[in-house]
Amino acid sequence: MYSQEQIKPYSSTGGKTEQVETMFNSIAHSYDLLNHFLSMGIDKAWRKKIIKALLPYHPQSILDIATGTGDFAILACKILHPKSVTACDISEGMMAVGKQKAESKGLDSIISFQKEDCEHLSFSDAVFDTVTVAYGVRNFAHLDTALHEMYRVLQQGGHLAILELCVPQHFPMRQLFWLYSHIWMPVIGKLISKDNKAYKYLPATMEAFPQGEVMQQIIQKAGFKDVCFKRLTFGLSTMYIATKQ
Repeated sequence: MYSQEQIKPYSSTGGKTEQVETMFNSIAHSYDLLNHFLSMGIDKAWRKKIIKALLPYHPQSILDIATGTGDFAILACKILHPKSVTACDISEGMMAVGKQKAESKGLDSIISFQKEDCEHLSFSDAVFDTVTVAYGVRNFAHLDTALHEMYRVLQQGGHLAILELCVPQHFPMRQLFWLYSHIWMPVIGKLISKDNKAYKYLPATMEAFPQGEVMQQIIQKAGFKDVCFKRLTFGLSTMYIATKQ
């Protein structure tokens, strides 16, 4: 078990998946506002960076896991022009926001939303040529199980793309991030979302989540090959690209 799997939003008892679902349903109404505000808009550049890394592979059938409010799925459509994007999440509240955004941009014929548990995907083997996860893997109750499911639904030669928030490793960014995540983020998050636990849980999982070479090995253990990673913006975020061979 990895450290972040033991961190739950509300209570040490009960399942993590159910608590994460409740949390995201609770903050769905303010998630986009807070996400862009707390990251000062840098999250948009990070999404664009990893999506552009997929351009050489010309993905046509994308599965976007932990899609949330659909920002990654929408941007992937604009840049990659796939035939279809299946956007899934455990939070119907988050996806309801995503559906409205996709419809307003005329993308509802390309992006389909459906509720899925990443550890028990309903899809057949080898049906997608690309699987993406942006800012979601640290919320998984069982990371290894979810990665194996992603591997299963990918076609041979398909690609996995993961984008995740991280804790900077070097002075002074590490110290500045501690102040930001332990003081600024919980206060602003509570004021706007009205959920006093969510924005304490989220930075806690960032600190506990395996990073860099460690996460690279975890992805390899699930069967993926050619796993590479790149740290972005002083190590605040990391992108991982891997291949199913």
